[in-house]
Amino acid sequence: MGAIMHIRSALATAFAVCALAATAATGVAAADAQALSPYDVQNPAVGNLDPQLLAAVQQAASAAGAAGITMTITSGWRSPEFQQQLLDDAVATYGSVAAALAYVQTPQRSRHVQGRAVDIGGAGADQWLIAHGAPFGLCQIYANELWHFELATDNAGNCPALLPNAT
Repeated sequence: MGAIMHIRSALATAFAVCALAATAATGVAAADAQALSPYDVQNPAVGNLDPQLLAAVQQAASAAGAAGITMTITSGWRSPEFQQQLLDDAVATYGSVAAALAYVQTPQRSRHVQGRAVDIGGAGADQWLIAHGAPFGLCQIYANELWHFELATDNAGNCPALLPNAT
């Protein structure tokens, strides 16, 4: 678990640096490393999510709130340019494209760019969603990313087996 927390911290730092760089370059605030409300549809990171995913996250956030858990979105929809910057930074951090792809996908393959993935924040929110997300259709996808969720349940409402990472 310590390695996962180290990776999460490193990615959060990289996201924050990218967000500052993207803001400076474009004048538009980037979404990653922020704690966004799942109801803040004016923010493109939330508003550009697939409508079914957004509805599921909002329903889950309401249920989590009833259980005393505040659920936020730390990363939702991403522009292809921002996704490429995250990948470039991960290559610099991990030393190769192959190593970086375990944590950050290309813009062409990223479910974030497609609006079909969210990273969840808030104390205990990822653990709550791992335990209670399936009824909303929300599943943790990667074993090395406790915070990454997608709509992925089968017809019986079960989440798929975890993939080791994003490669």
